[in-house]
Formats: sequence, structure tokens, C-alpha cells
Amino acid sequence: MRQTEVMALFDFIHWGNRHLLDVAAKLTPEQWIAPSDITERSLRGTLVHTLDVEWSWGQRLRVQPEGELRTEDDPTVASLAEHWARDEREMRAWIGGLDDDTIGSTWDISDKHHLPLWSYLVHIVTHSQQQRSDAAILLTRAGHSPGDIEFRDYADTVAAK
Repeated sequence: MRQTEVMALFDFIHWGNRHLLDVAAKLTPEQWIAPSDITERSLRGTLVHTLDVEWSWGQRLRVQPEGELRTEDDPTVASLAEHWARDEREMRAWIGGLDDDTIGSTWDISDKHHLPLWSYLVHIVTHSQQQRSDAAILLTRAGHSPGDIEFRDYADTVAAK
């Protein structure tokens, strides 16, 4: 996998995250934190979890101290959007500085895991898409469907610009 392809996948997840946050901004505070019967988290909890995984894996891959985000750290859609924008800038800068050889090289993140860097980056992308799918269902049930959020929808949006 090449750096340009990895960047395209991260452009996709950032597009999807921003889109869902734009739709979530239309919810009432009660809808934002309402319990869910399809996942163990509210919409806010689902989206914070998505950011947490993106952020913590990014920290791990950049060999930086990890932490854990808590749902209460981002009480509003706006605060979560700001937090996510910071993470997006950091990931874009880091991925933008990688070359194809580095992306294909074995990445040692623990005693058990020695895989190519690209495989960990794809993990971030696929996990985020799963969580955005859950969030899309919650938004739809709240009367605010985000519409289609697949890679082709992203690609069509980019091509239309």
C-alpha cells in the first residue's frame, strides 16, 4: 500500500467524521446522549469511542504516550468536533511525512504484533467505519439520517468538487 492510498483512506474517514458531526449538530442535547438499543453507547459515546480509537492508535503508531478519552471530556458536538479536528491535523501531518517503504515496513507495537504499518492504519479506517455505521443508525432513528457514508459516496463528493 502506498502513502497516497493511505492518505485517501484517512481523507475518507475524516470526511465521514465531519459529515456525521454536522448531522449530529442538529440533534437536541437529549438525543445526543440518549441510550441506544443497538450499541452499548449513546451517539455521543459512539463518536467519542471512534475518536478515541483513532487517536490512541495514532499515538501508539507514532510511539507517543497513549491515554484514553472519556465521553464526558466532550460534552457537546462542537467540543468533539474541535477535538477531532486536532487529531485529524496530527494524523495528516504524520501520514504525509511517511514514505511508501515505511508504510510497507514491519511495525513493532508490542511483543505479539509485528505487522506492516499499513495494516494498522487500515485497522483504524475499518474500525472507524464500523462505528460510523452505528452512529448513522442512531442518527436515522433520531430523525436525522446522514445518508450514504461509504467510500464511493466520499469519492463522488470529491470528484464533484
